[in-house]
Amino acid sequence: MTTRPVAARHRLWPWCRRCTGIALDLGSARTRAWTSGRCMILDVPTVTSPGAGATYPIQRGTIVDTPGTARMLDRLLGHRLPRFGRPLLILTTPALGGMAYRAEARTAVEVLRPRTVLTVPTARAVAVAADADLTRPLLVVDVGAHLTEVTLLADGAVTNALRTTLGTSDLDIRTPPTRITEAVVAMVTTMLDQDHTSLTMDALRRGPLLAGGGALRADITSPLVDRLHAPVQPVPAPHTSAVRGAARLLQAAHAHPSALADPVHRD
Repeated sequence: MTTRPVAARHRLWPWCRRCTGIALDLGSARTRAWTSGRCMILDVPTVTSPGAGATYPIQRGTIVDTPGTARMLDRLLGHRLPRFGRPLLILTTPALGGMAYRAEARTAVEVLRPRTVLTVPTARAVAVAADADLTRPLLVVDVGAHLTEVTLLADGAVTNALRTTLGTSDLDIRTPPTRITEAVVAMVTTMLDQDHTSLTMDALRRGPLLAGGGALRADITSPLVDRLHAPVQPVPAPHTSAVRGAARLLQAAHAHPSALADPVHRD
């Protein structure tokens, strides 16, 4: 009986400091990427192509156009990769995206010829960027342009998460910033009601981490302190915290393979 060779993307990747790597955060409004060997974050609108004919392949945290997402990634990163290189890729994913999101994302990033794709929950990447102590329960509130997500981490793993399809791009005269504040408070309250342990309360007392572009808006962050009766801690450069956390995990993976724990998944 002959055995079929294992596909390259399922082999253990060779770990080395010089291996090509990509950290990627696919947002509904902005896509951000970091590649090894560069000191800058690429930050572009999440559109299939620039110009009047642009369409939006990711909407409200869902990949609605996988081929369009692939074309965007090829335009953004294809020319920046070694011609014959096969990078290790770490991709942030929404806590509630599930297998369907990861499958669509995995198909889209194939255009970059990755050797291996690892996915990490966006909330964990944010916590890593903020140097948060992941041995203690932690709430991460991510206020994006089109989606707001509240995630509870315990030992670095997602134990509960809620989200609403409301973000900073929705704010106008009829939708004031208080709508986002109220939505976050409602989600945290629901999580407290659902939790029969002390994890959510312990995390709330510790103080939620606040990420995403909404963390830059005082009209969202300041009321949260009063409404949650807890310290709220915006992370440094909150709009890029997810990709920076993924980049740190990527660097750790190249240097020390054992640094990747269970909350980071190989797809």
